[in-house]
Amino acid sequence: MALDQSFVGRTYPPTPPYEVGREKIREFAEAVGDPNPAYVDPEAAKALGHSDVIAPPTFVFSITFKAAGQVIHDPQLGLDYSRVVHGDQKFAYARPVRAGDRLTVTSTIEAIKSLAGNDILDVRGEVHDESGEHVVTAWTKLVARAAEEA
Repeated sequence: MALDQSFVGRTYPPTPPYEVGREKIREFAEAVGDPNPAYVDPEAAKALGHSDVIAPPTFVFSITFKAAGQVIHDPQLGLDYSRVVHGDQKFAYARPVRAGDRLTVTSTIEAIKSLAGNDILDVRGEVHDESGEHVVTAWTKLVARAAEEA
């Protein structure tokens, strides 16, 4: 069943703040194999003009994808998550994510399309720090594969 086009433009409430920790950044950088010292060494980050260690660019995905759960699990939308695959991901940064940031995400459905029986859902996540400063925008494309014909 195709997703309801009337959901395009729907914005969900901001998430509770997520506090970015040095250890989470270090673990993420290690997991993705990125040895940039600015991710693990506060002095290296300060030498680059940052107040503390910064996160790799894709770190924010874990925060924005969790926030997109409000969209994914909205019973009125009717998305069959068991059929979903991750289609694409993009980020546009205003500034790097830093250790100590307290970030909230506001998710908005930007587009819903049907293509060859598949539903394609585009979700935009606006990430702000606790002062309201825009940090990054993340776009997530989810594809709900068509049900197999019996």
